[in-house]
Amino acid sequence: MKKVFALIAALAFSALALAGCGSQQSASSGASSVASGAKTLKVGATAVPHAEILEAAKPLLEKEGITLEIVEFNDYVQPNLALNDKELDANFFQHEPYLKNFMDEHKEVKLKNAAGIHIEPMGVYSKKIKKLDELKDGATIAIPNDPTNGGRSLLLLEKAGIIKLKEGVGEKATVGDIAENKKNIKFQEVEAAQVPRTLDDVDAAVINSNFAMQVNLDPTKDAMFIEDSTSPYVNIIAVREGDENRPEIQALIKVLHSDEIKQFITEKYKGAVVPAF
Repeated sequence: MKKVFALIAALAFSALALAGCGSQQSASSGASSVASGAKTLKVGATAVPHAEILEAAKPLLEKEGITLEIVEFNDYVQPNLALNDKELDANFFQHEPYLKNFMDEHKEVKLKNAAGIHIEPMGVYSKKIKKLDELKDGATIAIPNDPTNGGRSLLLLEKAGIIKLKEGVGEKATVGDIAENKKNIKFQEVEAAQVPRTLDDVDAAVINSNFAMQVNLDPTKDAMFIEDSTSPYVNIIAVREGDENRPEIQALIKVLHSDEIKQFITEKYKGAVVPAF
């Protein structure tokens, strides 16, 4: 009987030993996977040009051991909320004035500019006139309704000679800050992404280049008036505060600032999108 118990004990010990080896092998495999540097980076972006630029960056990031997952959005609110809620690692769709204004309105959101990538010149478009001086008295112009892009559009119209703003209002300008409006222009304020859809109904519209390109408008050819290269509205990679030095984020910025991406932007967009690095 003692021999039987001894045999059972030996078999049990052997099974435990094998299980232990199996556990060590499994843990070792997991550590190897982490050590290999394989990472996934989830970045939110609007479709054009941001998601397209990120697609061009994918193979370059893969060489760094990082898989880039692109999540597309068609508005300017959800990408920041999703990033703040840790559903994303970063987003790429906005300029810093917009981000600062967004955080002023959403106190719970704590995001930061990690790097500037490109400029998308804002332009004035129309299906009814060819030149801005053809605008008739009482004409209607559509502009974005968010504070930053709305102010930006009014500054552009002032530079084009359509209106004059109160002195010193700058990028925070609203329709209420118009000091001179000789043609009695009426303003239709709508969500930035929807401005191109108003072109059939208004006399002109001030449209962000990314949304213009989504409806097959060429900013360099179709805009009657457009921002020049001095525009301060650089589109940025935004991250949560404290994440700007994460190795994966730094790798993304390095790739987006590479000669390959600069060439991609220059050749694909031909001035409608301008590298800012």
